[in-house]
Amino acid sequence: MSDQFPTLPENLLPADGRFGCGPSKVRQDQIDAIVAGGRDIIGTSHRQPAVKNLVGSVREGLSTLFNLPEGYEIITSLGGATAFWDSASFGLVRNRSAHLTYGEFSGKFATVSKKAPWLDAPEVFASEPGTAPSPSQLDGVDADLVGWAHNETSTGAMVQVTRPATDALVAIDATSGAGGLPVDIAETDVYYFSPQKCFASDGGLWFAAFSPAALERVEEIAATDRYIPAFLDLKTAVDNSRKNQTYNTPAVSTLLMMDAQVKWMNANGGLDGMVARTSESSSILYSWAEARPEASPFVAEPSSRSLVVGTIDFDESVDADVIAKTLRANGVLDTEPYRKLGRNQLRIGMFPAIDPEDVRTLTAAIDHILDSGVAAR
Repeated sequence: MSDQFPTLPENLLPADGRFGCGPSKVRQDQIDAIVAGGRDIIGTSHRQPAVKNLVGSVREGLSTLFNLPEGYEIITSLGGATAFWDSASFGLVRNRSAHLTYGEFSGKFATVSKKAPWLDAPEVFASEPGTAPSPSQLDGVDADLVGWAHNETSTGAMVQVTRPATDALVAIDATSGAGGLPVDIAETDVYYFSPQKCFASDGGLWFAAFSPAALERVEEIAATDRYIPAFLDLKTAVDNSRKNQTYNTPAVSTLLMMDAQVKWMNANGGLDGMVARTSESSSILYSWAEARPEASPFVAEPSSRSLVVGTIDFDESVDADVIAKTLRANGVLDTEPYRKLGRNQLRIGMFPAIDPEDVRTLTAAIDHILDSGVAAR
């Protein structure tokens, strides 16, 4: 506790003070899963049944969670979504891609495509941060792959996942949305994500639901003379995933946490149950912001406001940085805004592992800070 910031009353402290937008809150049961399961498999060969069965359990659990359509497969490999963007530029984009961008992370795949010398320049449809573009902007686009982010982690805006009027593959970056936002996987060809957001695990892996068309594209490009680094080769990822393994050694502790979280999700209503939790949390946060004179949701259009990442602006009379620092001094962590956005705001993670009642308590704590005048300019 810092002497510079006031102590909050005990009843205004959430039961768990972790509200980060990635890495996000990890449930105690997941930590326990590392201890319990780790005795038998951490430090053993990832080519033997123990670890392969763990990978298989995660893949099976994700297939259930997302109610995968016939022919879709869960593929996994190392490196997180950052590596997946590079892999997609090598192994999914035939000649040209098109992208919707509306913040820091939704633009990263487009940037990779722009810099890839073996691809034609992509077409990019950009929207201002805090807004959400429409997938219909990609109707009829001259591209063989189109992509956007289900949820823009930097701004707290989300875009519906619906297939545009195009024959192109549809690739959705679902890193902060998968498991907490509604989705019909049949509307996509590749729905990819890292596990450190809704799945409350460590980073370093990527998972993706691949459609038959996407699996076909991987095989098609792999059969050409295009150079593809082995670590980024999607055919290698597909071949290994079908054996319930990864090309390189995975972090087994991450898989143990992921497996525990997926089982918890499926046992608590599946994806519908998780969306109910994030919908409750986000309704609490946005209703509070709309009622508080000094605050307002950064994303103006209600239907575009994320269920899993809430961004709240404050007017000039309030220093949001002081609010965040006061919260942090009291053990309520990671409410700071995305650094590059540069706004006077808070950013609140509302992933499934976060209890909606903790979000409610958080809003009461912010009320207390505002009413005390400590954050006044």
